[in-house]
Amino acid sequence: MAEPERDATDPTETDPTLAPAPSCSSLTTKELQQNLRAVKQRERPVRLLFEIPSFRIIEQALSKYVVYEVVVMRSGSFDSHRVSVERRYSDFSRFHHKLLEEFSEELEEVLLPRKLLTGNFSPDVISERRLALQDYLAKLFSVRCARHSPHFSGFFTEQEQRRAHGLLRAGQFQPALEQLQSILEIQEKLLPWQRPTLVVPTLSALAVCYRDLERPEQAFAAAQRALPPVRRYGLRRYRAPLLGLLVDLGYELGRPVAQLQEELTALRDSERGEVSSRSLKELVVQEFI
Repeated sequence: MAEPERDATDPTETDPTLAPAPSCSSLTTKELQQNLRAVKQRERPVRLLFEIPSFRIIEQALSKYVVYEVVVMRSGSFDSHRVSVERRYSDFSRFHHKLLEEFSEELEEVLLPRKLLTGNFSPDVISERRLALQDYLAKLFSVRCARHSPHFSGFFTEQEQRRAHGLLRAGQFQPALEQLQSILEIQEKLLPWQRPTLVVPTLSALAVCYRDLERPEQAFAAAQRALPPVRRYGLRRYRAPLLGLLVDLGYELGRPVAQLQEELTALRDSERGEVSSRSLKELVVQEFI
């Protein structure tokens, strides 16, 4: 006797990915906890993390001191690139006192490790100091007014900016470019807590370096990225020089620049006598002197 004809096969029997998701009532307690942890992980706010993994002892003719490598990174797996700067204890001290001048009450419980009078170069002492400074930065970041202060970004970039602009003034555009790229990486990590104008001097200097290195595409891209925060926050001294560079590079690259040219002309007409005629390079070389 022939077997009765069966119904078409349920696709979920052959492809388990098509099966309906289990309801909460069918999940075990362990599975519910795992799901909850996954949701919390996705919703966890981005934070800055600081690590001081190493140090160096610098010996000069009349001085000897320790420099600490300070690594800056954002929390989360999306930030796998760690950038770092080197800072002395005296740099931390100046930074802390600048913040105290503005936020003494808010930072009452954030203490900088004390200056040592003896044993400064003992490996055990340096290692202990390294961890204490790392903890200091973490506590400082937890205070809202401190992480939003311009002093916070200045601590991680100002020394390097002065060095990069010094190289640029000396015509050493390639080493200046490499330094500026590192500065921009740190500033990008700081941007959620700093105004977007933070990157304008760096992007402007990058545009100048790229142009002098005959890399017009990269120069155009850097200047183009700097222009929106300049417009939005009214950085008048940058606007005309950036527009001028973009128009020149646009013609060189065959880009449509009619709107940029109109904006530059309107700016000069509306602020006659007030708009600087300096080029972006002339403006940049005066920064961080």
